[in-house]
Amino acid sequence: MSFVESEERRALRKAVFDFGSQYGADYFTAKARAGEKTTELWSEAGKLGYLGVAVPEEFGGGGGGIGDLAAVCEELAAAGSPLLMMVVSPAICATIIARFGTDAQKQRWLPGFADGSTKMAFAITEPDAGSNSHKLATSIRREGDEWVLNGRKTFISGVDEADAVLVVARHVDTKGQRLLPSLMIVPTAAAGFEWQPIEMDIVSPEKQFTLFLDEVRLPDDALVGRPDGGIGQLFAGLNPERIMAASFSTGIARNALGRAAEYVKTRKVWDVPIGSHQGLSHPLAQCAIQIELARLMTQKAAALYDSGDDQAAGEAANMAKYAGAEAAATTVDQAIQSHGGNGLATEYGLGALLGASRLGRIAPVSREMILNYVSQHTLGLPKSY
Repeated sequence: MSFVESEERRALRKAVFDFGSQYGADYFTAKARAGEKTTELWSEAGKLGYLGVAVPEEFGGGGGGIGDLAAVCEELAAAGSPLLMMVVSPAICATIIARFGTDAQKQRWLPGFADGSTKMAFAITEPDAGSNSHKLATSIRREGDEWVLNGRKTFISGVDEADAVLVVARHVDTKGQRLLPSLMIVPTAAAGFEWQPIEMDIVSPEKQFTLFLDEVRLPDDALVGRPDGGIGQLFAGLNPERIMAASFSTGIARNALGRAAEYVKTRKVWDVPIGSHQGLSHPLAQCAIQIELARLMTQKAAALYDSGDDQAAGEAANMAKYAGAEAAATTVDQAIQSHGGNGLATEYGLGALLGASRLGRIAPVSREMILNYVSQHTLGLPKSY
């Protein structure tokens, strides 16, 4: 057993960090504040093969695992350019299609995921369901040789830059009885499919949307996998989502910690750098420990997932996501505190990280639901909801 990543993985990390640093936080924040997309960064990352490291080789990808993709996500965030759509498009959507899609679906979508020319959003959250996926109301019914979708989704990332959305919906029978869920590929140009932006206070190029599906008609091959296989497919995609979210958070935390460490090394108020005072050095050291623990848990979750152990990966992925989010929120807050008033000055860029770091405690699954999961599945305690 080794707790050290392979030389190949470490080389990938270095290459991605060096690449991301060519763009960096100033580029990313300027794009976000201007309401623009990080198109150049995404496109170049795709051409270099970084977005497709986990796509099977036969479809133009690197043939690696979710651990490789998580490393790319973390290093871009650590370099100052956290790409939220990496969590969604190449992680959730590409993974599900690679594992469960038909041959035609794989040929249609995976090469685009591999080179970054295709983006796909993922839609599960609904206004009235919250964290209760059993209450999903978006429906699928069969009419002739078509599927018909109706419903609403909310807080869906990046729809305005996506070619399609992978929508989670439940089949309904002729009596209106809701049955098992399935995943449907819905082109963003489909008739009856509309979306509206949700105004957010997060500084990010990727926007959030509410989706409206009104009698959206789709061909037979819009269904991913079997009509009764949606639950297994869903969790096969949600574990990578949590692993990627953890890496997204630890990357942000590393970026904030690096800025804080450099600042307190040089900032003098008395006769020595303020970093020599334990009131600042110890909290930053605690942040470093939190980040490293979260990274190790994320690597464990990725290793379990890539080995095919979905059940163990579920527990580890939830723990990793929790640990990463806590590390990011704590570290960004301490980095701001270490800067004093400068921590909220635009020049230092830490205020822009507040929303993204705090978001990790809420999405893609809240820390409370993770604690429920661990209480029930790890500790064997009675279910509380």
